[in-house]
Amino acid sequence: MNKIGIYFAYWEKCWKADYAKYVRKASGLGFDVLEVEASALLDMSFDEKRILARLAKDNGVELTFCIGLPSMYDIASDDESVRKNGIEFVKRLLEAIYVTEGDMLGGILYSCWPKVDESYDNKMRLWENSVRSVRKVSQTARDYGITYCLEVVNRFEQLLLNTVKEGMEFVDQVGSPNVKLLLDTFHMNIEEDYIGGSITSAKGYIGHFHIGECNRKPPGTGHMPWDEIFGAIKKIGYEGRIVMEPFIKPGGEVGRDIRVFRDLGEGCDEEEMDGMVVNALEFVRRKLREV
Repeated sequence: MNKIGIYFAYWEKCWKADYAKYVRKASGLGFDVLEVEASALLDMSFDEKRILARLAKDNGVELTFCIGLPSMYDIASDDESVRKNGIEFVKRLLEAIYVTEGDMLGGILYSCWPKVDESYDNKMRLWENSVRSVRKVSQTARDYGITYCLEVVNRFEQLLLNTVKEGMEFVDQVGSPNVKLLLDTFHMNIEEDYIGGSITSAKGYIGHFHIGECNRKPPGTGHMPWDEIFGAIKKIGYEGRIVMEPFIKPGGEVGRDIRVFRDLGEGCDEEEMDGMVVNALEFVRRKLREV
């Protein structure tokens, strides 16, 4: 059965945090995986990264890493210097992940996040810039044994990869076995005509999977078509990690960037938040057994 994870920022208002705390919390709540913000690794020493890796292993938790590249590192930019800086930044991330014994980097790794101030008329030029850049970093990912997962996101956050079909076309053009897709039910709910069909069409392309309700609450609390989603995952034989990525608290960097402008947790404290995701974890595992 798929290993199930949680994104640390569910509990946090800042993108950088005490990951050791969340390794222990994820393990204690019964999760198999903790996903963290990748760039924080660059602020850690070699020894600190190794300590984090050992702590995760000792607690039976796998680490995965995610980031939306900042605009200064936009590898789809028309500015060659920005693209070069972005490529070097991504290579540093991959090296840091390798030190932690990680094997997956996902997110908006083909441009920057957010990027919504561009015209459709420029899309194909930016696409071509991005394909060339991703080809360059994919070799580093391959050398380190890391799967480079491109997250397909909605039109309000990015313009290049909005649908699974676009994601597959992009991956085909890059042509690297280490470049895969990261699909996310929140974004698919906005962009796909039929979520189950989109998932099944991507057989062999999916390297990572994010789940959450259409309002970003934990799975099982809304009206997402979970039987359809998990049925499609099972149909294509996807056995990779599935990480829930709920965001319910406003305020701070996370609330601002994710656009959480009301308290979706209705005043719940940390213990109650823990209970919500434990219920979601039980829901996901039950659905995976039933479909």
